[in-house]
Amino acid sequence: MKSKLINNHLKKKSMLSTKDMSAGSGKAKPVIGVGNQVIRINSISFDVTPYDSEAHNIVLHVESEPVKGEFQGFLKDVNKPDGPRYEGQVGRVRFSPYPYKDATLPSGREIQKDTEVLKAMVYLSEVLNKRTELDTIEAQTIEEFMVSCNKLFSNSEFFNACVGGREWENKEGYINYDLYLPRMSKDGIPLEALNAENSRLLEFDKKDHVRELQKKQESNQTFEPVNASAGDDFDL
Repeated sequence: MKSKLINNHLKKKSMLSTKDMSAGSGKAKPVIGVGNQVIRINSISFDVTPYDSEAHNIVLHVESEPVKGEFQGFLKDVNKPDGPRYEGQVGRVRFSPYPYKDATLPSGREIQKDTEVLKAMVYLSEVLNKRTELDTIEAQTIEEFMVSCNKLFSNSEFFNACVGGREWENKEGYINYDLYLPRMSKDGIPLEALNAENSRLLEFDKKDHVRELQKKQESNQTFEPVNASAGDDFDL
């Protein structure tokens, strides 16, 4: 009887993990990492890539649920050292592994940046139950459209996400991640409402959702190239 009670107690205990801890510290990191996460959007930016002025990234500035225990989040305003801090881990997550750009695929199919960005925002609006509000937005340019999307989706409710990333090494030799959402496929989708029925959320798998660090002698490339063969993120 005593043995049975001990086994039941052990089953109820949460699994030990170091995935959110900083090196040399027992505290959770203030930055979000790869994996299946519950996050919300604090804001959205539409950023020109540093290597191609015609290519843009949709960047979700996200925050996790509040972290319990010993945790100190980043300051909300770096100019106010005594100001409020984020209660959860934060990060910048690109909406796609590849930038949005007009391109022609090897098959001859043409990809239009504006159309792909609009489709991305439709998908996000349906996750956040804001499709009706999205459909009221009209804009002359895609940049103006994304300004309105930032207003619509900022400070969102929490939702489920599968977050992938590309590894990179900082000056101290630690591995960090350039975060992005994996492409939707027959295996599932990267974003989903918390209360979704018949969940199709992607289950994080490092071998599929993380691009491991390349050895320096293999590549000295600093920026990720625009991949015209990436195709349409919203075609299943």
